[in-house]
Parts: sequence; structure tokens; C-alpha cells
Amino acid sequence: MKRFWLVVGCVGTFMAVTILTALAAPREVGLAIDKVVQLLFAVAALLAYARRRDGWMTAAMTSLTVALSAWIWGQQILGVQLPTTTIAPLGFTLVPVLCLAAVVVRAQQRRADDLLPNYRSRTVVVLDGLIVIGSLFVLTWVSALESLTRAWATEGPGFATVVAHPAAYLVLLVAIVVMSWTHQSVRQWPMLFVALAGVAQSSSGWVFAFYISKGITAIPASADIGFMLCPAFFFLSALAPARNLEPSSGRMRMADLLHLLVPYVPLAITGLFVGWNTATGGRLNPVEIYVGILVVCLVIVRQLLTMMDNIRLMDQLRVSREQLRHEATHDPLTGVANRSLFRDRLERALAVRNRSRPLILLFIDVDGFKAVNDNHGHAEGDIVLRNVAARLENSVRPEDTVARLGGDEFGVLVDGGDADDIGARLLDALAHPHQVHGRVHHVHASIGVAQRFSYDPTVTADEVLGAADAAMYTAKRLGKGMVVVHGSPLPEMT
Repeated sequence: MKRFWLVVGCVGTFMAVTILTALAAPREVGLAIDKVVQLLFAVAALLAYARRRDGWMTAAMTSLTVALSAWIWGQQILGVQLPTTTIAPLGFTLVPVLCLAAVVVRAQQRRADDLLPNYRSRTVVVLDGLIVIGSLFVLTWVSALESLTRAWATEGPGFATVVAHPAAYLVLLVAIVVMSWTHQSVRQWPMLFVALAGVAQSSSGWVFAFYISKGITAIPASADIGFMLCPAFFFLSALAPARNLEPSSGRMRMADLLHLLVPYVPLAITGLFVGWNTATGGRLNPVEIYVGILVVCLVIVRQLLTMMDNIRLMDQLRVSREQLRHEATHDPLTGVANRSLFRDRLERALAVRNRSRPLILLFIDVDGFKAVNDNHGHAEGDIVLRNVAARLENSVRPEDTVARLGGDEFGVLVDGGDADDIGARLLDALAHPHQVHGRVHHVHASIGVAQRFSYDPTVTADEVLGAADAAMYTAKRLGKGMVVVHGSPLPEMT
């Protein structure tokens, strides 16, 4: 970066000396220095962009080089008077068009956290640009552009020089500004120097148009200062480093606020200006009316797209919240409820006062899982756990709760039914072998059951879980692969 700024300093010093020399020299000598320096920097920018393999900017610099060469040949050698019939006006006008294509291509580079579809983002940027351009067009047309165009635009080259050329750079500037609000890839040093080139060229272009409208064909060298600076800025844009795209901070910055307001600021100013002009006796011509209607239609379309984007973002926010809520209450490995959700549902079930069916809690320990995990690795062990969770869910109703309580321990909460039948059904489901990567694993289960038949405010969720846990340990002590109901005649281990 330091090397680049050193180059900027050298180029700036060279341009300052060149401009002062051109202004101090006789008119013909100054114009010759002006055009030769422009051509040298245009060729340098062409070579620099070709080296970077930037196709659109290389094409733009090629057009600029050809236009300058034709202009020098026509004005300095052949002595062709304005409006020139050479290809120079076409070449100059193509430069901002090709640069605009380069800006659009650069805007396709997206951050990883961009939420809107790429096509939608491009559409909004184009609409914003058209709104600003249309508003500025009406404003400039009402104030000065109509008289300038009528004064000197009867021929094709004349129109390209006095109107299309600086107007195209104005479009480029608006596009860069608008895209920089929403695209970090455009908010870079190379595009800043492209914008400066556009400012310089457009400024001299309008000065050029003013002189032409007054019938002055001997343009002074001072009017060419912007033209002289433009190729130098293009050369610096080809050398400028670009930053890597970074995720946004998530906070609304001033640029985001400007993105919401700026497209409508020129429209509001233009509306006030046209309204004042009409109130003071002015009349709108068809161009102003039709362009104004077009801008209003663009604003309506832009607002509709904004509403659609807001709806889409709200849907994404809702889905994200639901996903976060699901992740907070479910086991990430098996997808069943976690201990927190299981406990919450148990507490709510215990709070039901008018209970007509028994509340059954089954505490399940997977026997033989440790051998699978130790001998064949955690990957196969995880698959077995997912299979166990799926079989438990398939063995109960959708309204019942299956949860992984930790490690190889699961819990099932059932509202109504026979505890022995449910336990036997779960044992049978888990007894089937598990085939993983061509290997067969046999695991079983020890199940402890706790039941509540009526509402009792003194009974807590911990007590019910503890009772089922004690019954499960009794099942393991008695030989595993069996169901023990808490409170049955079998002795329980606590």
C-alpha cells in the first residue's frame, strides 16, 4: 500500500507540473502537451489493466486510446473543426459505458453473509441509479441542458460530444455511488479512482459543452484540465489495491442509512425545483413530463421490490429464530428432545390437575453401547445412537416425547397407556441388531419406569426422574434387557 501511495504522489506531482506547463505555454503548444499526456496515461492504463486481465476495463482503455489518437490526428494534424467527424466522439462515449460494465461485473462479487438474491440486489441498484439519473436529467433539462442541446447537437458527433459523452460519465458516477452503498466489492480503491476519472472527465465535458453552445471552437487549455486528469486517474485505478470482502458487522452504518435515503433526495429536489418553476409561470414540455412519469413508475417498482425484500427477510428471520429455538431444545446428534425440553414437558405434565390417564416416564440405558464406541470408534457409536433414537420415536405416538438425557441414556414421556406394554415394545424395538458400515452391532436396553396417576403438588420432576432412574438400575442389576416399574415388588437399587 505504501508503494501505491508513492506512485500516487509521483503521478500527482507530474500532473501538477504538466498542467502548469500547458497553461503557461502558447495555446497550440499547451493543447499538444495536454493531448500527448492524456494519450501516454491512457496507454499506460491499458497495459496495466491488460496485465490484470480485467477485460471490461481493458476494453474501456482501448476505446479511450483510440479516441485520443483520432482526436489528436483530426485536431492537431488534419485541422478538422468542431464538431469533428472522426471516430473520437464515439470512442470517448464508449469509455464510460465499458467502465459501467466493469463496475456491474465487480458488483457480482458477494460477501458470504449477503442475504438477498444476487439478481434482486442488481435490480434494486439499477432502479436506484435510474431514479437518480432520471431526476438529475429533469433538473438539468429544465435548468440548462435543453438550451445547450438545441444550440449544438444537430449532428451525430456533435450530440455525442456535447450531451452523450458527459452524460454517460454522469451515469457511471451515479452507478458507482449507488452500488458502493450495497456492494463492498465496489467500495474499493480502484473504483474510487474510476469515479475520480469520471468526475474529471464529466466536469471538463460540461465546460466543453458550454463553450460550444456559445459558438467558441477554440477551447482554452484550462478547460482541458479534467480531460488531462482523467487518464491519470484511470492509470491509478489499475494500480490501486483492493481489500478482501469481509462480513458485515450487523450494525446499521451511515452508508446503510444513505442507501435508504439518497435515491429519493434528487427526486425530492427535482420535484421542488419543477414545482417552483411551474408556479412561477414556467411550462413543462413533453420531455420533462414523460421522464417525470418514468421516474415515478421506477420509484413505485423500487418500493414494491423493497416490500418483497422485507417480507423475505422477515421470513428468513422467523426461520432462523425457529431453528435457534429448535437447536436450544433438541439434541444435535439424534434430533430428539434434550434434557431441558424433556424436563420442561415433564413439569407441565405434572401440573395437570384433572388427570384421567396415567403419566408414564421411561428411563432407558442402552446396554452394550460402550463396547461399540470403544472398539469401533465414535463415528459408528453415533450412528447407533441415532438408530436408537429413531426406533424409540417410531415406537411411541407423535405427541409423546423422546429425549436424549445424556451419553447413552434416553427418556420417554407418555401420557396414557400401560407401562409394561410400552416398556416391552421399546425393548423389542431396541433388541434388533444395528448394521453399520458392514458390521452388525447388538445392543439392548435396561428400562426403568415411574408413573403418576393423579395430581400431587408435592411431587417434583426430579423425584419422578429419580424414581425412574432407580428402577432402571434395578433392571441392570437383575440382568439387563428388562423393564422394571418403580414401586413393583422387585427390590430397587438407589
